[in-house]
Amino acid sequence: MGDLTMEKKEPEQLARNLKSRHVQLIAIGGTIGTGLFLGAGSSIHLAGPSILFAYLITGIVCFWLMRALGELLLSDLKSTSFVDFVTKYLGEKIGFITGWTYWICWVTIAMAEITAAGLYVRFWLPGVPQWIPGFVILIVLVFLNLITVELFGETEFWFAIIKIVAIVALIAIGFVMVLMHYKTSVGHAELGNLVNFGGLFPRGLKGFVLSFQMVVFAFVGIEMVGMTAAETADPKTVLPKAINEIPMRIGIFYVGSLFFLMAIFPWNEISPSSSPFVQVFKNVGIPGAAGIINFVVLTAAASACNSSIFSTGRMLFSLTYDSKTKFGKKLGSLSSRQVPRNSILFSSLVIAVAVVLNILMPSGVFTLISSIATTCFLFIWGTILVAHIKFKKSQKEIDINKKFQMPLFPYSNYLAIGFLGLVALILLLQKETAIALIGSVAWLGILYWIHGWRQKEKIK
Repeated sequence: MGDLTMEKKEPEQLARNLKSRHVQLIAIGGTIGTGLFLGAGSSIHLAGPSILFAYLITGIVCFWLMRALGELLLSDLKSTSFVDFVTKYLGEKIGFITGWTYWICWVTIAMAEITAAGLYVRFWLPGVPQWIPGFVILIVLVFLNLITVELFGETEFWFAIIKIVAIVALIAIGFVMVLMHYKTSVGHAELGNLVNFGGLFPRGLKGFVLSFQMVVFAFVGIEMVGMTAAETADPKTVLPKAINEIPMRIGIFYVGSLFFLMAIFPWNEISPSSSPFVQVFKNVGIPGAAGIINFVVLTAAASACNSSIFSTGRMLFSLTYDSKTKFGKKLGSLSSRQVPRNSILFSSLVIAVAVVLNILMPSGVFTLISSIATTCFLFIWGTILVAHIKFKKSQKEIDINKKFQMPLFPYSNYLAIGFLGLVALILLLQKETAIALIGSVAWLGILYWIHGWRQKEKIK
């Protein structure tokens, strides 16, 4: 019984140094990434103005997801991550699969982002080898994460500020241009551009449906704010506030920015192969528009890498703090600064493999691995929603969080799970995403087998 007590106390030692402004901006940063700055062009090309409805629908589902996650976290503030709740309500096997899947997802996302960072820096310094900028960024971010969780929060705070300023600037410029009926290279900025070129659904239902795969992937990482619960100074106040503001953020940052993009430029004039933000800033005569956006996407890549180091370190710590092996005990320990130093270092070493992959591995294979990891988020989000259903049923008449309950429960849970299932089916409609989905199922199957093998070994 003494050992079990020690196991339960260990996670409580994580320092609660994240302030309200840190968590608020981490939550915002989790909903703004390269998927918006770079990927919006291709999603607009696929669906036209109907992409706004795709973001609204996905945003509602993500809000339900976060409300479910928030209610779980507030029911037990001693838990270090949402995987603790998945294990508690869905069983050790599903918890094992979810935890290691989440860890590997963020590792591969970080690999992709430090690779991208190398490409972004070469925009200004074309002679620099691609692996060097990403490696330097990784080293700096690891150093900041090792010192104190507050430094992670501060870094993410300023990364998010840069992204917010870029989007607010676009919306403000768009509003003024529409108001002035500003003449552009392809006509005039006006609200009519949203409907004058084939209506709201110019690509029909097929284009609208296919756009969901890109839209959902743009929201990957939104659940990351849930990893901050164990290190937030006042989680009972801060987490509900951060989660409840998600609809407003989605409305402003995604729907608002894309609305004005398509009001300035007719959707069919926006290039799918380059950032629509670059096109707009260039059109209004801002010098160095490409350089400005390149800086913003470099910030978004560094932000994703920073979040990856934080998430993988905490998740690995959560997965190993009760380990009986010598190596596992080291990973499940905290430094004198109450930071899971060994788990951060190990995760970062795995992420650093991307430096070697940039030289040895064909880009097509690397892209496939990243796609598989991203597709696995459908499973992770699904487990959170199912665990929440089990949690609510276990409460019966007593509910710990009367002020922060899941809206429209249980219908919202079932609708959200159904939506994730629908997205999985949509992934089967195109070759690249179908391969990624099959790869994801294979990965989950391998973890299922590994857990079964480990259980057999324990019995022996």
